[in-house]
Amino acid sequence: MGAKKRLRAESFKEEKKQLAIAKLNNVPSSPRKMRLVVDTIRGIEVNRALDLLRFSPKNASKDVEKLLLSAISNWQSKNEGVRLEDNLLYVSKVFVDQGRTLKRIQPAPQGRAHRVRKRSNHVTLVVDTLKETVNG
Repeated sequence: MGAKKRLRAESFKEEKKQLAIAKLNNVPSSPRKMRLVVDTIRGIEVNRALDLLRFSPKNASKDVEKLLLSAISNWQSKNEGVRLEDNLLYVSKVFVDQGRTLKRIQPAPQGRAHRVRKRSNHVTLVVDTLKETVNG
């Protein structure tokens, strides 16, 4: 590995250490349904996102709420001695990837069978502090 590439890789590792990441794997709902919930909280302040998830009628919102609480807890463990109320936390990145698809058979009329695809997904959520920009 060249010197430039190594330095760049080390800088990426340092940046990743500062982020609070939480992952939820093999959630038994389709990625499309999960993306509907996840899109509502992307880029929003953490307390507002928790309120949106808590009062959402969608079933996937319960899983995302637990994941967000886990990401907040991860942020607190990385930043010991820093109060959560003093920092403006927000959901910086959140994305849903397709997980394993279970293929099942459902009986159909006249001795036939239909294939049922039970989809799952992986959700990744990143919480970060909002940096104040100074107009100079």
